[in-house]
Amino acid sequence: MTDSSDSHDVPLAGTSTSMAAADEAEKVSSELYDLIGVKGKASDTGPGVTECSGRDRETYFQIFHPWTLVPASADQLDGVMERLKEDLPKHGWEIVEYGPDTSKNKNVNLTADNKKRKFSVKIVHLAKENPPSFSLTVVSGCYKIPDGEKIERF
Repeated sequence: MTDSSDSHDVPLAGTSTSMAAADEAEKVSSELYDLIGVKGKASDTGPGVTECSGRDRETYFQIFHPWTLVPASADQLDGVMERLKEDLPKHGWEIVEYGPDTSKNKNVNLTADNKKRKFSVKIVHLAKENPPSFSLTVVSGCYKIPDGEKIERF
């Protein structure tokens, strides 16, 4: 689920229609929103469907769900990334990357995998943006479309 040069490192997430898998991605995003615990405005972007690199595009797909959270006040984000680093493992997430990126703003990045649920999340704390925010991208493992079904792309 993390970046990899070998596409087969992306785990198989089971068999599902793309709509049911998108619903699961939204559920994961909602649970992450609750874990963040910050009141604010979450963007209203829905999940999308993409191909599983290196696999048959008519049979396999991944779901991605990018969204942003802007807090009611900027100071609400103070310490949240550190708390998430501690709390996510208690909820089945394994932290695979944590720390500042190479941008001039040194945005704190957290990447975590949930091996049981076959999802990964990348959270970026954009502290120096106006307004400060969190950018999240939830990505599934590779789903296989059920026999007789077609992948809906959205």
